[in-house]
Order: sequence, then C-alpha cells, then structure tokens
Amino acid sequence: MGSLSAGDVTRRGYLRCRGSVLRGEPTAPRVIGVNRLSGETSPYLRQHRENPVDWFPWGQEAFDEARRRDVPVLLSVGYSACHWCHVMAHECFEDDEVARAMNERFVNIKVDREERPDVDSVYMDAVVALTGRGGWPLTAVLDHDGRPFWGGTYYPKPAFLKLIDALTDVWENRREDLDANATALVQAIGASSSVTPTEGLPSLETVNDVLSRLASAFDDEWGGFGQAPKFPSTFHLELIMRAYMTSGGDGPRDVTTTTLDAMASGGMYDHLGGGFARYSVDRQWLVPHFEKMLYDQALLIRAYRQGWSLFRRDDWRLVVEETVGYVLGTLRDPAGGIHSAEDADSPAPDGTSVEGWFYTWTPAEVREVLGEEAEVAMEWFGISESGNFEGRSIPNRLHHRGQLIRPPEVERLRQRLLEARASRPRPGRDDKVLTEWNALFISSLLDAAAALERPDWVESAEEIGRFLVREMRTADGRWLRSWQAEGEPRARHGALAADHAALVDAFTRLGEATGRAEWTRLAVATADTMLDHFWDAVHGGLFTTADDAEQLVVRQKDLHDQAVPSANSTAALALIRLAALTGESRYLNHADRILALIGALVEQTPTALSNALAALEVRHRGITEVVIPGDQHELVRVARAVWRPDMVLAWGEPFESPLWTDRREGLAYVCRDHVCDLPVDSPPALLARLTGSEVSPDPAVDDLVD
Repeated sequence: MGSLSAGDVTRRGYLRCRGSVLRGEPTAPRVIGVNRLSGETSPYLRQHRENPVDWFPWGQEAFDEARRRDVPVLLSVGYSACHWCHVMAHECFEDDEVARAMNERFVNIKVDREERPDVDSVYMDAVVALTGRGGWPLTAVLDHDGRPFWGGTYYPKPAFLKLIDALTDVWENRREDLDANATALVQAIGASSSVTPTEGLPSLETVNDVLSRLASAFDDEWGGFGQAPKFPSTFHLELIMRAYMTSGGDGPRDVTTTTLDAMASGGMYDHLGGGFARYSVDRQWLVPHFEKMLYDQALLIRAYRQGWSLFRRDDWRLVVEETVGYVLGTLRDPAGGIHSAEDADSPAPDGTSVEGWFYTWTPAEVREVLGEEAEVAMEWFGISESGNFEGRSIPNRLHHRGQLIRPPEVERLRQRLLEARASRPRPGRDDKVLTEWNALFISSLLDAAAALERPDWVESAEEIGRFLVREMRTADGRWLRSWQAEGEPRARHGALAADHAALVDAFTRLGEATGRAEWTRLAVATADTMLDHFWDAVHGGLFTTADDAEQLVVRQKDLHDQAVPSANSTAALALIRLAALTGESRYLNHADRILALIGALVEQTPTALSNALAALEVRHRGITEVVIPGDQHELVRVARAVWRPDMVLAWGEPFESPLWTDRREGLAYVCRDHVCDLPVDSPPALLARLTGSEVSPDPAVDDLVD
C-alpha cells in the first residue's frame, strides 16, 4: 500500500481510521492503512507499517503519548531475518483482535535491534534479569520514563491476550509494585557502567585459565563448545589458534580442525552458494537457523583464513573464497555498501513462507535439473528420499566430513543446481547497511586478501570504505550507524561505540593493505572521536552511547563478546595496533584501561571475553612494527602473507609517526616498540626476521621468496 498524505499520517500522531481522521484517542480504534512506521528506513520496521497495531518508532513522542493517556509502553524488538519475529507478527501483530487490545491498553513501539542495539541491549538485559533467558522477538513493558517493569520474548495469540489483560490489571491496580520492580531492574541493567577495573593489566595466566575452560567445554566428536544449539564461537577459535602458534600441541590443533571441518561440512554452510547460516539447532551442525547475517560471514571468513594459514587445508581456503563470493555477489548494494542479512524464510510453491525452503532439495527436484547425472550430486551432497529436514534435504558433507574440494564433475553439477536454485523466490533481504558490520567485513576481507593474494578483494574493501566515508560521515566528522537506499535521509542514527571501534580497525587495516596514508589518518580521526565522546573518565572503557546522544534509562557499556565482538574488546585491539603505527601513547593507555576493566569480569564470565583476551595476549607479547618505505612490492608481499597477529605494517605513503624517521626506500625495517633491527633488502631476509627462518612452514609464503 502506498504512503498516506500528511493529512492522513503525521509525526504528531494522526491516524487514518474508518471513515474519518482522528487525533490519537485514549482508546484507539482499528487502524486502516499505514501506521507511523511508514516513514522509517529499516526494512524490518517497514514490514510492520501495514499492521493494525498503531506502532510508534522509538522516540520521545511515544513516551509523551503514553503519559498523556496514562497507559504503559509496550516495546517489541526484533530484526528482519528473525524467524520467530515473523511468526509472532503473523499471529499477533497482524491480527485485528490483538491489535485492538494493544492499541487500547498500550502505546506500542517497534524497534529494529540492528539499527538500535543500544535500546535492545538495555531491555534485553531486563528480560534476562526477569526470566533468566533472552531472545527475539523481545517483548517488554515500560513506564513513562522508559523503565522496564516486565519482559519476555515470543508469545502466541492466546497467551499474549491473557498477558495483556494481566499487565493492564497490574498497571491499574498495583502501580506501586510496578514502580518497585522498575527501580530494581534499572539498577540491574545499569551494572555494566559501574564495573571497576583491576589494578594493572590481567596476566597472561588469565588467558591460559580461559583456554582450559574452553578445552573442557569442547565437543571432541562434533567440534564447537557445549551441546545444541551451537554457534560458531569464532572468538574462542581465534584464541585457541593463537595458543597453537605460541606452543603447538595436539589439543589446540584438534579443537581447530574438528570444529572448522564440522561447521563447513554441515548444513550451516551453504554448499551451493557459499556463506554461513547463523547457527545450528543440533549438535552436528546439520540443521541451521537459515538466516544469513553479514557479521557471521565476516567473522567466519577470518576464522577459516587463520585455519588455512596455520594448517594449509585447501578445503578451508575454498570456504573463504566461496563465502567472500557470496557476500560480494549477493549482499553488495549498488552504492557500494554491504547489506545486513537474508531471511530464513522464503516462499514455497504454494505461496506460504517456509523456513529453509530456498536452500533444501528433494531427489525429484535434483533429477529435474540434472537428469541422469542426479545420483552423483545427491551422493555428494547427502540428498535422499528420507531427507534430513522436514521431508527435504539440506545439502551437506557430514558423511565425508572435511572433504569439501569438489571433483570437476561435481563442481559442474553444483553450478547447474545453483543456477536452478536462482529461479526460486529468494529469501527476503534486509538491505540496510550498518557501519559496524561493514567495518567488520572490511577487516576480514583485507585479512583474507593478504593471505590469499587477492588484490581484487583489497579493491572491494576500499570501495566499501569509501562508501562509509561518503555516506555515513557527517560534515562535522561524526559517524552514523544505519543507511538504506530509499530512506530520507538515507543515513540516520548516531553511531555507537561499536561502530567507531570497528571503523578504527578497518581504516587501520586499509592503510596497511593499500599503503595510502589517508586511511591511517581516518583511523586516527575516528579514534579521537571515539575517545572524546564515549570514554568513561572514572572507571575507564567505552560507554555504548555518546555523551551527546539520546540518554536512555541507563548508559551501559558493551563489555562481553557475543555474536559480534564487544565495542570494548574491538577498541582495545584497534587502539593497540594504531598506537604501534602512530607512536601515540594515548591510544595504548586507553587500551590498557579497557583491558583492566575487562579483567574485572573474567571470574564471572570467563568464556564471554575471548576477543578481549586476544587483545590482552597481543598487549603482553608486544607489537612488531614493519616499515617498508616506498613501493617495494616483493617485500610488502612477504610482510602481508605472514600471519602475525602481533604485527603492523607501514608502507607506501608516510603518515605522522616516528616509524618513518630516517627510512630509506628499498629496505624493510623490523622494529619492536619502535626500536628497530638492522634493515634488510630481500624477501628471504625479511621472512627470516618475521619467522626466524628463511624457509616458512607455510608453502604459500615460501613461494614468495623463491
């Protein structure tokens, strides 16, 4: 349905109703047409613009209306690729009876958690405090000041209607109890802002203790950690791979190879089109939740590239190449940014929306495409008459786990199946571009480009970086979080600490990859903005929101690594690396204070801090700085191809740093804490400085010096 005129729907709260235009009444009638979400840019919010629920976007207008009507605020938070969010929307928010009850009893707010993770985090913490668990859709009820007093997740229609009645009764008859509940919840959800740091940096023994805990949680049969459901846990894997680099041993090797093989062999990996679904609902990585998120692609590209560099498994190189191909081929916006996600659901032939339909097959469907050659493809991809998912088959390689390199005949058949699949209705795409997730992808793409010698990937990463600078940076140098091509304006919502931290890392790595000083200078400018507006001068660490942003009911800190790395762990590593490149001690001091703050949490949540502990390990071991003045490509190739998490690279155009003082072209300088060894002038000599040997254990690197 098209948008209404200003006389029908305005930001002041006019509703188009049956036969008339009314100002919002205490008991709002059934809404016909488009609600207030019609002006939003989020695809998830726009999915709800024709609901009979009188949704408000997040903002003061909704709370003012709730106070005027003396009703509570019902907050619903979800995201476009969330299967159960769609289920609740169909059962409740599209239903006239439920919508009528919601409109009469509440002022209703809908939030896209990916656009506003600051809002989501506050109220998800409240739900977890109340129920002991969380998830989406998030459903919370707030007072007029935004304080939560009740929360939950998914509800079917009958339970939701009963809940509405119960909440209304409590609001009208037990308001004092609700006030006490809200006061206690606000104290609980604000706890992250009052964490006090340890004295000095946590020791390396902290990392070893967590590695021991991860070893205990490791599933030695199917990989990963714990039982079902299973998430990729890439931060754990990176920490374990770094342990292998330091001391070797069968334990870290087994954890890495078992997990990477199982994840890429299961149905969580798209064996026809590349890329990963969000997580597996079973222990074996076979049946995923089929949504594909950009951040998962970024983090898994990095994990498989690191595994390939350590163990030279070409199966894992294939996973990297196909996952990058999926992102650049399917999720890239014509303007240059990368879209956020694809849904789990897609239309089946009868028009109903079915989870996983796009990705699954029956033998009859395979035979229709491949004819007499179908049996070869079905054996390779595990497609059978009995199926492995609701009567259909998810292509997988679990019957030959870890064997992913396809013979030419199978590769030809895969391409034909992929072409046939392309004729199916594709899952819905969330086409907003998020600063944080795009920056994470830039960093991973550059990491893979260096190891696999893919200059085309460097070019793609730089194009994404230029999109962010052009579209997401304001005239005064501040950053925005979310962009959508059809929005007016297209970019909106002030960037959070996580956006800034990911940008600092991405721009630093763009400078290292291209030799262009403009990127390093952008990293410096973004780091300065981050520290000026997000820093806690009392306890250290970054607040989630800026000092001049909208003030939520609490001002939290993003400290724990979850599906994406925390703002503080990303910032710690990015600042350590930027300090090494620039010689600016301010950045290192702030990184140390973040790590001291993280250290205070290790006893409580040891396995939710792996990315921060990777930064801690780099800090203890120190940074190696490599400087290659000018355009010495053979030397640069060696420096970029060696995986050294504790190394930074300065080459090409000089920027403001003592690293560039008295440097001569044609030489490579290897330094530690800005104290340098004698320069070298050949790839073998540089390789020896970086690895301790002129012959690398990695044949790919060794080839560069032959």
